[in-house]
Formats: sequence, C-alpha cells, structure tokens
Amino acid sequence: MQKKKAVQTGIPGLDDILYGGVPPGAVVILEGEPGTGKTTFGMQFLVEGAVKHNEPGIYITFEELPEQIYEDMNGFGWDLRDLERQNKLRVICMEPDILLEQMLQPHGLFEQIVNEIGCKRVVIDSISLFRMVGDEENVRTNVYSIRNIMRKHSLTSFFIREYSEFEGMSMPFENYICDGIVRLSLKPLMDKYRKRTIEVLKMRGTRILEGEHTYKFIHNGVYIVPSLSMAEDKMLIREAEVLSTGIDSLDDMLAGGIPRGSVFMIDTNSKANYRYLLSSIYSQRIKDDDCTVTMMSGNTSLDTFADTIELFGVSLREAARKGKAFFIEHYRRAVEADLEKAMVRVDKVTNEEYAQVLNERLNPIFECEDLCDKRWFVYYDLNTIISERGKDFLLRYFAEEMSMWRSLGITIVVHCNFAEIGSETASFLERTCNGVIRTWVDGNYQYLQVTKSPSGRVSAPHIIANVAEKPFVQLI
Repeated sequence: MQKKKAVQTGIPGLDDILYGGVPPGAVVILEGEPGTGKTTFGMQFLVEGAVKHNEPGIYITFEELPEQIYEDMNGFGWDLRDLERQNKLRVICMEPDILLEQMLQPHGLFEQIVNEIGCKRVVIDSISLFRMVGDEENVRTNVYSIRNIMRKHSLTSFFIREYSEFEGMSMPFENYICDGIVRLSLKPLMDKYRKRTIEVLKMRGTRILEGEHTYKFIHNGVYIVPSLSMAEDKMLIREAEVLSTGIDSLDDMLAGGIPRGSVFMIDTNSKANYRYLLSSIYSQRIKDDDCTVTMMSGNTSLDTFADTIELFGVSLREAARKGKAFFIEHYRRAVEADLEKAMVRVDKVTNEEYAQVLNERLNPIFECEDLCDKRWFVYYDLNTIISERGKDFLLRYFAEEMSMWRSLGITIVVHCNFAEIGSETASFLERTCNGVIRTWVDGNYQYLQVTKSPSGRVSAPHIIANVAEKPFVQLI
C-alpha cells in the first residue's frame, strides 16, 4: 500500500524536522506557555495551506474575537479577510460547548463549513478550555469525540493546549489520544535573554529530527532553524557529484555522499574501531571503478588491508595489478613481486624531499592517458605522517598538499585522532577540511557524528551497531 504524501506545514524548518510534513489526517497537540506563539503557529499553518497548497482551513477560537486576530495577523502580511472572501479560510469564535454541539450534530454548522470551503486543515484554540466544561470523564469523552470528527472528515489539525513546566510529571490525557505533540518553550539564553525553542515529542507515521530547535518571529511569520544546522558551502555542493560511502545511513547524513573534490576528515579516539567504516568507503570507490591512492598506516600492511577490503567483495590486489590502486609506504615491508610497481616508497625520503618525491611519482600516474578520465580517491593516514615526520611537518605541508589534490578534482578522506594531536593542530585540520566525521567509544557503545559538512547540516550522534552482512555496520 502506497504511503500518503505528507501535509506540508509551510512553516520554514518544521517540515525539515518532520522529514516532509505532518501525516495526512493527523491530530496534533501544539502546546506551550503564554507568549510562545501558539496562535501564530496555528494561523501560519492555515495560511500556508490556503495560499500555497490550495488546502482551505478553519480557525476556531474560544477567547479572541475575529477582529483582534485579523489585526494581529496582518502584522505578518496575512490578509485573513481576503482569504475568507476566496473561501480559503474561516475564522470562527464560539463557546466550547456550542462547538461540540455543532460538531456532533449531523449536518451541523461545523460540517456545513467544512463542505462549503472544502476544508483540509483545522486549528482549535484552545483545547484546554474543554476542561472547564463538565467533569473529568465528560472532558475525556468530548476530546475523544472531537478527535474522531477530525478523522471522519480527514482533517489535518492542530489542537492548541496551554502548557507550563510546572504541570508536574503527569501527562495530560489529550497527549495520549492525539497523533503528535509539538511543544513550544521559552528558555534562558546568555543570562539576559530568552530563546524560543520547538520540540516534536511525538508524531505517529513519520520520523522526526529529535531535539530542541530554535525559532524566531520574522516579518512574515515563524522561522525555525533546525538544530545542528550551519551555513552551506554552496560553491562545493552546487551541482557537485557525490560519492557513496557504501553505508546508506551515512549517505543520508551527508546528503547523498561525499562531494567529489572535497576533503573529509575521520576523527577517531583510541578505542574506536574505524576499520569497517573506512573499508566501506574505500571499497565503494573501487566498485565504482575509481582509481585510488592509499597512505598505509604503521599497524596495517598491504596484505591486511587487502584482506579487509575483500570482505566487501572487492579485490584490492587486482586493482593494483591493473594500475588503478597505489600505496604510499613509510615502512620497509615486503609485498608480492607484481605489486611492487604500485608502491610509492618514502621510508628513506627526508622531510625536505618528501613533496618533490611524491609529486614526481604521483603526477605522472594522475596524468596517465589511460587513467586521465577516471575519478581519483585518496585515503590519507595522518597518524602516520605525525609519527614519522612530526607535527611541524604536518602543519607546514598538509594544507598545501590537500589544496593541490583538490584542484585536480581528487576526493580525499583523511584519518586522524584529534585527541592525540592537541586542540590547536586539530582546529587547523578542521579548517582545511570540507567535512568531519567523528567516531568514538563512550561506555559500552561506539558513536558516529557528522560534525561538519558542505551541506551545512550536522548530524545527531548515532550508535554504530555491528551487523552480519556488508557493510558490517549500521548507524542507529
């Protein structure tokens, strides 16, 4: 059965938090303290639906007169009277008991208005006032009835509810019977200020971007900035080809993969197992017929590396024999005779000679006529550079080398342990990279988080779970 398309709220940032929007026909509690902007949120949901999605709506208020709402919303440029003239909106003010009576009555006023304008969205402001009509049992029955009426007419609705942090630990029954809960809050900021935050606590039928997100009122309504969001590197991501990491969930976090011609840093702590993460990225490049250059680490020989890559169904040895995989080797380790031509040995090369020797050996390979139309991928082990050539050499040489390779359209993944090189050097490395992926062990779990990316989006921490099949890791 095909999933119904989500109802876009039209509120900037909210649809991103809801991965597309509210499930159609959902009944959502919109709760918050006075001053958090619940009325504005609700009205913006209706206005956006009416103007941009041809989905007329009804705003039902129990306390404010329509004239006051018209005047308040006009400040955001919303002409509610004009929308009413176009049969795209109705603003209704009535007592809670009268609303309930009209809703329960067949062909009553509520049903007549729904049919008259072809209503798709409803906001009730506020559901809290039903607690003043009758005893607790009647209140529950009434709210159940209203929810069921919304579902009967396939109306996507927001029920506004007054909320206070001092309510205690008990959960209001309305929150159990509705499909979603969106909470608006005012929080202290920098001692003298307060910030407005929104959090989706529950939403049946869709994923949610968890956590608190900041919102502000601007000239045309509410604007939400999802958490872990930064400015995009538009020059890099514009029409850029992205390279899959071989891990679907990581590709999602990276907006499709690693942009071609970018430099990504993988930062690991001493306890983290990064072998399968790196092997998945690397083997995917060979599967996609890319050419590769690898700086071998001190604790991983070519045989060990090749055996790990073979777990992913890829023969690194075969790629090397075909002249499509090369290895920078700082250690005098033996390899099979027919693989020696793939080795770029720098174990006897001084720091002063290093750049020249590397360029003399690699540039002809990059420019080879048989390989010039291939994509190139470089895996660079910075821990080896630091241990064999020192931190000063790294600071002097790394940025220049990355800049040169990027100018050739080469994609680079660098591995390093930031904790072992000091904060100043780590900051320098972060500045030279387009993206940073961190993985670490904390207690009984290993985590992964994208902390910098060209898309500007930073991910929440994900748990790395081991799985039996390729790519052998899953991000939860």
